[in-house]
Amino acid sequence: MNTPERPAHPVHGTWEPRPALRWEDGYLSGNGHHGALLFGEPNDERLVVTHHTLVRPNGADRARPPELAAELPALQDRLLAGETHAAESFTDGRPLQWVQPFHPAFHIRLHRRGTRPRGYRRSVDFTTGVIHSAYAGHDSRLFVSRADDVVVQSLTAPDLTIGLDHRLPGAPNDLGVGQGAVLTPDGALLTLRVRYPGTDRAYTGVTLARVTGGTTTLTPPGLRITGAESVLLLTRVLRHTGELDALAEADRLRALPADAADLLARHTALHRTAYERVTLDLDADPAERALSGSELLGRPDSPALLERLFAAGRYHLLSASGLFPPRLTGLWTGDWDTAWAGAFTNDANVNLQTASAAAAALPEVTEAHARLVHGQLDDWRDNARAIFGARGVVAPPHSDGESGLTYHFSREYPLHLWTAGADWLLKPLVDHDETQGAPDPRTAAALAEVALFYEDFLTRTDDAGHLVVVPSYSPENRPANASWGALNAAMDLSAARHALLTAAAHHPDRAARWTALADRLPPHRINDDGALAEWAWPGLADTYDHRHLSHLYGVWPLDEINPYDTPGLATAAHRALQLRGAENDSAHGHLHHALVAARLRDADRVAHALGQVLKGDFFHTSLMSAHYPDRDVYNADAAHTLPAVLVEMLVQSTPDRLVLLPALPAAHPTGRVTGLRTRFGAELDLTWTPHRATAVLRPTRTHRVELRTSTGARPLDLVAGEDHVLSLGTW
Repeated sequence: MNTPERPAHPVHGTWEPRPALRWEDGYLSGNGHHGALLFGEPNDERLVVTHHTLVRPNGADRARPPELAAELPALQDRLLAGETHAAESFTDGRPLQWVQPFHPAFHIRLHRRGTRPRGYRRSVDFTTGVIHSAYAGHDSRLFVSRADDVVVQSLTAPDLTIGLDHRLPGAPNDLGVGQGAVLTPDGALLTLRVRYPGTDRAYTGVTLARVTGGTTTLTPPGLRITGAESVLLLTRVLRHTGELDALAEADRLRALPADAADLLARHTALHRTAYERVTLDLDADPAERALSGSELLGRPDSPALLERLFAAGRYHLLSASGLFPPRLTGLWTGDWDTAWAGAFTNDANVNLQTASAAAAALPEVTEAHARLVHGQLDDWRDNARAIFGARGVVAPPHSDGESGLTYHFSREYPLHLWTAGADWLLKPLVDHDETQGAPDPRTAAALAEVALFYEDFLTRTDDAGHLVVVPSYSPENRPANASWGALNAAMDLSAARHALLTAAAHHPDRAARWTALADRLPPHRINDDGALAEWAWPGLADTYDHRHLSHLYGVWPLDEINPYDTPGLATAAHRALQLRGAENDSAHGHLHHALVAARLRDADRVAHALGQVLKGDFFHTSLMSAHYPDRDVYNADAAHTLPAVLVEMLVQSTPDRLVLLPALPAAHPTGRVTGLRTRFGAELDLTWTPHRATAVLRPTRTHRVELRTSTGARPLDLVAGEDHVLSLGTW
């Protein structure tokens, strides 16, 4: 990588004058399969390699959903009869079983001998994914290739020792570990095989070192390179059963281009194209834009910080998405003990992290989300059959990527009762199809299976003849006067209605049946506080202080409740938002709050929720985030969700409506966003000042939509292929 590189605009990268001594502060690169995290002292850097497939066996690979269908009618009878704690006995008695935990593969330790570091600087370029660290006489450039699925690191150092080591914090002591090091004509080959105890499952890391000049000697289990002009490291990790032919994998690495610049060009053609589709400019002070990440984090009110976090969030989200969407930790961890197993947590976090994908033009993220969903539909069918005795599909609350079965539940977290998950997880795929204007037959087929589930499940009625969702669960809350398993949770009502109507729209031959079923669902309830009730069943009292906002699913991401078509319900939803507490200050709770507030046109509440995160010390200097304030528990929710909040406060769309600047905080009176996508198939650029806004629409479909601004509504006729410029004197 000695050819000149286009320098990153200050917004599209970040830098530090000091090394990352904590792995949480290490810069990140990834291609949605492999991840790379670089931290450590300048003379003792550590490159942590991760892979989406790396989950540690813990017995969950043999777990099955509970066979409870025969007991369901009796549970429904008891709940309808007013036994508010009846669902606590709806279990097969098993203890809580976590999904298989995500873990790192190993770190490549890079020990440099020589002079004391002077002039140290490290940076990451979001447009290329290149992590660069340098000081006098030493240089390192690292990226993970989206084109060749390989971790690439180019180094210059006069005296360098290299070794692979799985012993990161939390690594089990009973792993079976084997290492190898051999010289090759152009350098050396390092291998590390790790076998999980009591199983034939293992993973193997292979690093091919291509050395130009100098001397390479083995220092088992590593190697030492002296006097080289350059060193190129190519690394892959593979999960497998039985034995892996590491030499065959080395041959595949050797077949890649020997020039790091060629590898980078192949990668950048894919990565840069995706990353640069959308840009945000909040008219920040150029001097603040030039600050290091740590300096900017100390200025939480700076527009430059929001610009950089928007850019970093898009970069990290893209980098974590490929084989799967992001986990709780994205694609990275430097510790074998990942919080909440580093899972795909479906009842909130996965959708929050990927919320910007459709509007912010990252179809790569949606395809990764789709790959997780469609790869698990057989398991979803087993969930529906075993727990509910129904056809169709029911999504699990948690997944490790290997299984979509529901087995993670307990008395206080009866997640096996959650029936809204399939609709929740399919909603981003529907949004994507609307944006692209090309329905995916896989999505249509899955929607039909969700509707089939509701056909079988929705059989009980109340005294007014409305269908009752029973049992019903609102993640992860409970009524103030009842147990967790209840009746008619607002999220369940919204999900059932949306799933049936969306399936009907995709399948006209069955539309009448599914629409009729949706029409029999009860309306939402407004409680005595004037708030949208979390449970529509009479007598169930709300618990307001909670991090989840499941009951406002109809506001965001659905379009069921909005200020334009359902103003009364929108007012009640807004009251519910006002009453909602932050409970444990989770980042996902604050940003979920902001997303709902944006839909309800409450700019002040959006600003407050953003401020809770920006002023709460949620971000590491890597610009990856934490779950709690004070950088407690490495977690990608804030980093990946924040771009969605900024998009929603600027532009919202449905297949028939465009809303411009619905919730712009007063702190950002001037700015520009380019490249956003709408759900009616137009690309949009938006520029605004305190007195005027201009939107440029580039439609791909001829369509009439309703335009909403602060001054009201009017029709907007769009013609495919013809740019449409909107100049708004007031917005």
